Formats: sequence, structure tokens, C-alpha cells
Amino acid sequence: MKKQNLVILISGAGSNMQAIVQAARRDDWEGRFGARVAAVISNRADAPGLAWAASQGVATHALDHRAYASREDFDAALAALVDGHDPALLVLAGFMRILTPGFVGRYEGRMLNIHPSLLPAFPGLHTHRRAIEAGCAFAGSTVHRVTTELDLGPILGQAVVPVLPSDTPEALAARVLSQEHLLYPRVLADLLSKM
Repeated sequence: MKKQNLVILISGAGSNMQAIVQAARRDDWEGRFGARVAAVISNRADAPGLAWAASQGVATHALDHRAYASREDFDAALAALVDGHDPALLVLAGFMRILTPGFVGRYEGRMLNIHPSLLPAFPGLHTHRRAIEAGCAFAGSTVHRVTTELDLGPILGQAVVPVLPSDTPEALAARVLSQEHLLYPRVLADLLSKM
């Protein structure tokens, strides 16, 4: 079985990245699917998730987007770094950069993201506040393939949580995040089982 690498992109603490790394170990993805988390890359050198990944023995890289003259230049450097790990899947987990069409096209069908709403509802930012203001009975998160249209790629899985009458955006976000940590590894395991 050919080893399949996953590369994860983060910008902050990387709690979804941590859930994926832990699930991969707990579920023995390397043994079952021939897959492992090969690297974690951040556009911020101070991202706490990099230190956590390094402490787990995962290769880490920081690539500061501010050091590049254009999005295209940054994305070219990022692609070179990603390609050095030969990923079967490129996993965005709190990566707070909009990627250029050229970058998205390079990983077409192999790049995933998680979004904190039940897409197609509430793409973009401030999803929890928007769900509460709209009077939604339910909110949640969505794992989807990345396309050039922001948060509109094919849906691979969703997790649903109720919106409570007492919810603040922060309280709702915390409940949604706990479900993201279960959803993302489950969707990845399902994809890996088909590769």
C-alpha cells in the first residue's frame, strides 16, 4: 500500500488539526489507510498549533504571507512547500487566507476545508452571530471540498447543533467547535478508505 500523506494548513491554535492528528493515532490511519499527517504549515510563525504539532513529532513549517509581494507569490511558495510532502489530501484547518484560483486548481479535488455553519447558509465570517440573528433553530459545521468560490465547494459532511435561546455567538461557537473535532477526522477517514 502506497503511503498517503496529509498536509494541514493552519493560522492559529489549530484545534481541528490537533483533533485530526489525535484521531490518526487513535485510529491507526497509517496502518489502516496507509495515511499519516506528514506536515503542518502555517502562514504565522507564532501560531500555537505549530508548537503543538512539533511536540507530536509532526514536521512543521512557517511561511509568513507578509513577506511576499502578492497573493500569487505567497501561494507559489506555499505550493512548493506543500508539494515537498507529496500530499494525497491538503487539509485546511483554520487557515485564514483566501487562496488564489491557481493554487486551488493545483489541488482540485484534494483540498478540504471546514466551515462553522451548515453551508450553504452563512458562508464567510461571523457565522454564529448571523445564525442567532436569523433565528435559526440549528447551526453546525460543514466539511467541503475547496473550490474557487468561497465556502461553496461540494459538501462532504455536516454536524448539527441546536441554537439555544440563551446562546451567545461565543457559546454557540464552542458547541459547534466540539462537533467539528469529531466531524473532520470522520470525513477524512471516509475519504481515505476510498483512496
